[in-house]
Amino acid sequence: MKGIQVEDLEKKSDERGWLIEVLGQESLRPDESFGQVHVSVAVPGKVRGNHYHTRKLEWFCVPTGKGLLLLKDRLTGQEEEVIMGEDYLKTVKIVPNVIHAIKNIGDKEMVLIVYSNEMFDPEDPDTIYERILD
Repeated sequence: MKGIQVEDLEKKSDERGWLIEVLGQESLRPDESFGQVHVSVAVPGKVRGNHYHTRKLEWFCVPTGKGLLLLKDRLTGQEEEVIMGEDYLKTVKIVPNVIHAIKNIGDKEMVLIVYSNEMFDPEDPDTIYERILD
């Protein structure tokens, strides 16, 4: 799908546990200021998202649990599914006008880390609801 980037992540492990680099400077444009990072949790069977943005860029990562990310391009109707989670470590860049929703398809809580290139503004949220995943 045009503009969408899916990057497999390298998991570095030792006796203490593991770490991944979710997003580095090379993924951002040099002229951008820092946006916002948030973490959300979905219980098994529940969906987060079901919306799109007209200008925001977002990057998703699921470090624990297992999720099915559904992406749908509003302009072409093209759809793409991405399995994400601790056994499928990836960062997915989501561009404007792509409807996105992620469902917890595992049997424990799914943790979703999201970076947005701009801060949330309740006066101008740039978040338009459109259901694509139940």
